[in-house]
Amino acid sequence: MTKYEPELSRLFHALADPTRRSILAHLAEGPARVTDLAGPTNLRLPTVMRHISVLEEAGLIVTSKEGRVRTCAVVPEALEPARTWLDEQRVIWDARLDRLEAFTMKAFKERRK
Repeated sequence: MTKYEPELSRLFHALADPTRRSILAHLAEGPARVTDLAGPTNLRLPTVMRHISVLEEAGLIVTSKEGRVRTCAVVPEALEPARTWLDEQRVIWDARLDRLEAFTMKAFKERRK
């Protein structure tokens, strides 16, 4: 079993929520003010700030504050641990499916004899 990786858990936890994924999709177009991110969600600003906090803790976004305006920007390389983990899982499952296919074909051929 793979060892526990808190960084990866925080990343998947952050990505698990549709509101946070929506915020990330908005930020993929470029940096945005928190108030601009809150608009489409129909959520109150404190709730959006909690979502932003989760994204920031996971390293998916960075925020900066100038005066009273807080701006968020996406950190694309933060997704690399998830991509690496998923690629590793794909290799494992491809091998398992190949073995299942070989077993099934062998059983099918033996049954036809």
